Amino acid sequence: MNYSVIIPAAGQGKRMNAGMNKQFIDLEGMPVIIHTLRVFERDVLCQNIVLVVNDQEREQFVRLLHRFEIKKVTSIVPGGEERQQSVYNGLKAVGDTGIILIHDGARPFVTIKKIHELVQVTEKTGAAVLAVPVKDTMKKVVDGQIEKTVDRSSLWAVQTPQAFSVPLIRHAHEQAKEEQFIGTDDASLVERIGHRVAIVEGEYTNIKLTTKEDLLFAEAILRTRGDQ
Repeated sequence: MNYSVIIPAAGQGKRMNAGMNKQFIDLEGMPVIIHTLRVFERDVLCQNIVLVVNDQEREQFVRLLHRFEIKKVTSIVPGGEERQQSVYNGLKAVGDTGIILIHDGARPFVTIKKIHELVQVTEKTGAAVLAVPVKDTMKKVVDGQIEKTVDRSSLWAVQTPQAFSVPLIRHAHEQAKEEQFIGTDDASLVERIGHRVAIVEGEYTNIKLTTKEDLLFAEAILRTRGDQ
């Protein structure tokens, strides 16, 4: 089944401390956002891309799309104060039916194989996310002290893309907006209206670039894959 994707890229990534939007950081000769967009550009199931950007950076994004021949971006919409508002702005630019993926612009290593698995599960369930089992021992900490060790067997680290039927995620966002609720991710908005969200096991290489240390991991992943 075909899908559309919303890619929020308006955040300034303060934890990266790069002096610029982390989407523009060069990674083996290409900006981070282009690495991300190329995955969806190459996927035959992806019909179109909605890119959510800071209005002040719009022309910079447009130039990059032309330079790297990204053809599937059909809408560039302004971001909001919060990521959730940015995604909602993106939802206004898509149709009323079908499957929509929501994917972090700074998560450039998702594979088409995992995207297809996610879409297949979403067709059946209406909502699904990529996630990986937690590997580290988890502790609950209160006031700087360990209160207890948490059983990690049921804990998963959630990634993007997150995929939904369009009517479901639109309803979840509208409900959250009406009640002034800000969730930690889009799946949390769907969970709070009573719809279960399926897990599709992802890959540990599908990292989000948040700090400068993450760039070291990114370069290693690219060398391993042979991407340029």
